Amino acid sequence: MQKEARYVHVYTGDGKGKTTAALGLVLRAVGAGWRVLFAQFLKHGEFSEIKALKKLGDQVTIRQYGSGRFIRGEPSEKEMEMARAGLSEIMQVMEEGKYDLIVLDEINVAVHFGVISLEGVISLLEKRHQDVELILTGKWATKEIMERADLVTEARMIKHYFSKGVRAREGIEK
Repeated sequence: MQKEARYVHVYTGDGKGKTTAALGLVLRAVGAGWRVLFAQFLKHGEFSEIKALKKLGDQVTIRQYGSGRFIRGEPSEKEMEMARAGLSEIMQVMEEGKYDLIVLDEINVAVHFGVISLEGVISLLEKRHQDVELILTGKWATKEIMERADLVTEARMIKHYFSKGVRAREGIEK
């Protein structure tokens, strides 16, 4: 029996729900018996989604390629080294065919701030193993990345309670 085609997804835009959409696909993939790599760029820490993913057992591997300290401005050399090492590791495991689904959470933001190069991500997309479903999240997805994707969804903010001073809430935003 022939295996179904695998695709590249991009979830971008200034609205809420990009990582959440990717996590929904992780949940479906695990239910289907897929092996998943959930890789976060720029983030580091025990966010609620990381705690939940750990409960899924060895079907999901979690990697974080960031200090969790970079927000704006110039990224530190250490932040850039962590992200480049992460991209290199992902390239290697993708070629090995170890995972059916790979999520690159906040990779578009990492590209936007120059933490990793657009060329590096394009290379990853071009070398993607045909048996890997690949998801890239984060606002500011470039035209070049979106053109190479099979599915692009833009989350657009219409209204958000953050504008009223509500901080990120555990279980919802973190």
